[in-house]
Amino acid sequence: MSDHLKHECGIAMVRLLKPLEYYQKKYGTSFYGIQKMYLLLEKQHNRGQDGAGFASIKMDVKPGTRYISRVRSNKTQPIQDIFKQINNRINGLIQENPDKKNDLDW
Repeated sequence: MSDHLKHECGIAMVRLLKPLEYYQKKYGTSFYGIQKMYLLLEKQHNRGQDGAGFASIKMDVKPGTRYISRVRSNKTQPIQDIFKQINNRINGLIQENPDKKNDLDW
């Protein structure tokens, strides 16, 4: 990737103001925030960006607990690559702990 990197950025933000139980009941999934972020990033697609990133921040966590995670990509299809990584991680965790799939506190 020897092309000049441009600093043209777009930012999308989703803040879930209600507990995950609300989204599970209303939309049938606790992954509502991830789905919304995918749609927002797709709307910003094709605006000259060379890559994309996704960060999630947990609020009100115990000290010493991981509260931020991020995924970045500069591949040809960065949005698809990011959500492929996210979905692979979620699916892997669900396969390891199938009984926790609907446990919102987990």
